[in-house]
Amino acid sequence: MRPVANPPNPFAAHTVEYDEDAAPDAKLELFEERARSIVSENDSPDVGFRYSVNPYRGCIHGCAYCYARPSHQYLGFGAGTDFDRKIAVKINAPDVLRDTFERRSWKGDLVIFSGNTDCYQPIERSYELTRRCLEVCADFRNPVGIITKSTLILRDLALLQRLHREASVSVWVSIAFDSDDDGLALDPWAPRPSRRFEVIRALAAAGITVGVSASPVIFGLNDAQIPSVLERAREAGASRAFSTLLRLPSPLDEVFAERVAKSHPLRAQRIERSLIELRAGKKNSGQFGDRMVGVGPRWDAFRQLFDRTCARLGINAQEDDASARPDTFRRPTRQGSLF
Repeated sequence: MRPVANPPNPFAAHTVEYDEDAAPDAKLELFEERARSIVSENDSPDVGFRYSVNPYRGCIHGCAYCYARPSHQYLGFGAGTDFDRKIAVKINAPDVLRDTFERRSWKGDLVIFSGNTDCYQPIERSYELTRRCLEVCADFRNPVGIITKSTLILRDLALLQRLHREASVSVWVSIAFDSDDDGLALDPWAPRPSRRFEVIRALAAAGITVGVSASPVIFGLNDAQIPSVLERAREAGASRAFSTLLRLPSPLDEVFAERVAKSHPLRAQRIERSLIELRAGKKNSGQFGDRMVGVGPRWDAFRQLFDRTCARLGINAQEDDASARPDTFRRPTRQGSLF
């Protein structure tokens, strides 16, 4: 990686519309790198996809509970403010993705943007790596899924409609809170929840399949808000939903505890006790199959409420079976010389 001496300013008015009045306290540093590969393969049953693309490492949204924070340590950075403000940018991501699709070994499987950090975080407005990668997917008619909290995705609405026509695309908007105040406290530099519901509305109106990720559920803080999140998402046009339990792999547990103690001091101990109860006596489980779910009667009651709310609203009425999708993948033909 190489640091960028004068990176695009994601807080300038002409570059990005910033949700809050003031920029974060920590200085933003961008590190450009040339990736050797861009498609990551997942073998965990805890997530519902096999392949993902992450154009950026680290995330300016700064969500206190982001399970990707520990991965920043592999770059020699910290999982706290370094994750929020030292962002690695894979400047050759679209070219590497195109090379991947050109290989005979690639069969046109579903690709998720992103499995780790938000592919539409503010610097995407300048770098346009996600947009250019999606253009590659459209050229090859490769099916796509997107998970984001950002309103910036609406910039690429026409491109998403092309993917919808020629391959398939689904978008999951991540909304953990019905309350803008709680969203601001733990998702400090992401668009507020009320704006994300409008993203769902715009995507659905454009004919894009859209769902809501009501995640993570943090017992003692937002578990009671999840039914309202589902209702508002459904009213805006979401047809799918899922929810996962808070994950706190070390040292994320320290980052999360510090930020919750600051934002919700009267609830911090209750949140910690609830998580330990739901994790069978510990704060986190690294066991495949257990990382995104809880155990015990409180978790069972939550799942029943979630499933019943979805059924009442008509959410998840149709199963999303990726294996049943038509094979749309095609390698573009190169026009030969006329001479």
